[in-house]
Amino acid sequence: MGFAEPMTATAPVPTAVPAPLAAEGVPIRFACFVTGTDTEIGKTLISAAILHKLVQHGQRACGMKPIAAGAEERDGMLHNEDAAMLRAAGNVNLPQHITTPFMLREPCAPHIAAELEGVRIEPVPIMTAYAEILGASDATVVEGVGGFCVPFSDDFDSADLAVQLGLPVILVVGLRLGCINHALLTAEAVVARGLVLAGWVANQVDPDMRFADENVAALEKRMPAPLLGRVPRLEQPSAADAAVYIELAGVPGWPSARC
Repeated sequence: MGFAEPMTATAPVPTAVPAPLAAEGVPIRFACFVTGTDTEIGKTLISAAILHKLVQHGQRACGMKPIAAGAEERDGMLHNEDAAMLRAAGNVNLPQHITTPFMLREPCAPHIAAELEGVRIEPVPIMTAYAEILGASDATVVEGVGGFCVPFSDDFDSADLAVQLGLPVILVVGLRLGCINHALLTAEAVVARGLVLAGWVANQVDPDMRFADENVAALEKRMPAPLLGRVPRLEQPSAADAAVYIELAGVPGWPSARC
């Protein structure tokens, strides 16, 4: 298996304005929705890496994890490792109830965790918080929960949220057995909902995966979006380390395309 090389800069491309931003007359800026082929495949690491790169570009960057399932109480407040990693990677300090409107204790599917706490996950609090983040930042990274179609309630799921946000989607593909099918089905679901699949990132979640190079090559031929980077298995994963392996100059609104 070949070792992934850090990505190098590519030629700038014209930017685009995400639909909700254009409707509000907001200037061109970067915002994306990060989803994954499954849970535990590195969405938070890649989201944090994107935030790290935005900060390096001089942006006021804020991460948002609208729903976090799996929180414990610390000093009187609920704490979730993924939400905390996003907050640390950005440089805009907003209250936790804005960056994570739904913080749930049980580490399970969001609709189950919400039901256990008597909470109903609805879009209005999320969209209201998202609007506040837009007003306080230059760039926003919204991380989804689990895979693309994870349910939040009987009539609201992660795909619905992505559609309401209307942002370009970045897909994190966890490199492990079965990733080709998972990635292609997810890409198909994203495109079917009228969303822009801006690119995908391959993340080495299984260090012992056989034929990883061949799997990536097969996906490059079949995915309807460019490969934005390939992150190797990192001993101590960090936003800064993962950021070295991804390049987002071609993603709509990326600040380097305006420099």
